[in-house]
Amino acid sequence: MYIQQSDLFWGMNRDFVKEVMNIAVKESYQKGDFLFREGDPAVNFYILIKGRVKLTIGETGQMVYTVDRSGEAFGWSSLLERDVYSASGECKQETILQKIDSRALLKLVEEDPVNGLIFIKRLAGLIGNRLVWSYKMITSSSQAAVSLTGGSGQIEISEAAA
Repeated sequence: MYIQQSDLFWGMNRDFVKEVMNIAVKESYQKGDFLFREGDPAVNFYILIKGRVKLTIGETGQMVYTVDRSGEAFGWSSLLERDVYSASGECKQETILQKIDSRALLKLVEEDPVNGLIFIKRLAGLIGNRLVWSYKMITSSSQAAVSLTGGSGQIEISEAAA
């Protein structure tokens, strides 16, 4: 059911969506559970049913993105021929999700090129949206630390930003 609600699967052939639902496993996690850590083998793709998952990078756990909308997909490193996850995924509250083995999903995509192409295009759109979101976050944080000097045309960077 939640797979059908995910933006990735809207308008796709019902049989294709049913096959995806057949390989998905509904799982529950507690606050503080890690679904995967940065550098772990990328083997699963996830669709959030309920809860909140914080995606972080680096040893200090700098937040990259928070997954908190029902039907939202994440863990797409596993679908892009990446060997490992590029971020860590930690449940920030009780979380229910659909876990999908990426190899099985990619097999379905290959076996049904029409729906597979739609899926890949929508996945590219999801990645593009996250990239734009990241650009906005970077821009807003860098603008907070940068101020223009009066009339000189030079930019003065505060010591906190340097």
